[in-house]
Amino acid sequence: MEKLIEFGRRAMFYARVLSGYEERRIRSYRLQIQQRLAKAEERKAALRKIPEQVILSEVRRMVEEMQSLNKKLEETEAAIDEYFSPLDKEAETIMKIQLEGEEKSMKEMVKTMQRQAILEKEEAERIANVGDVDAKQHMQDKSSPNPPGTGIKLCNAKEKSTFAHSAVALLA
Repeated sequence: MEKLIEFGRRAMFYARVLSGYEERRIRSYRLQIQQRLAKAEERKAALRKIPEQVILSEVRRMVEEMQSLNKKLEETEAAIDEYFSPLDKEAETIMKIQLEGEEKSMKEMVKTMQRQAILEKEEAERIANVGDVDAKQHMQDKSSPNPPGTGIKLCNAKEKSTFAHSAVALLA
């Protein structure tokens, strides 16, 4: 009996193949499988695009936040500059006043140093003149009637004016 059933199945299969029914069934099955594969591929592509879209939307959001933050920073800088501009002007005037004061003190120091140099020069000239006068007096002592050691010393007019200038400078 099994052989008969098996023979019937084969006969039906041959009849379907010969009639084209089996071919149409195979084609429709293949078409269904292709459609399922296409839908699965579309879903895969959509799933792949979702992370990209999420990432792109996050990047856009971050860029917008950074732009708004930069705008806020620029506004803050402008407000700070506006707030501190009077202080900057005051600091600038104070600096100018200090520089002027330093320039005045430098000029005074230069004048004082020039005076000191003149006084030192006059002192050196006076010492040199005293040395010359001592040498001349020593020569005169040898030829003069005053005995040595009497301590009488004569000053000329130049020595007197130098001495007066030195005294005035010391008092000033």
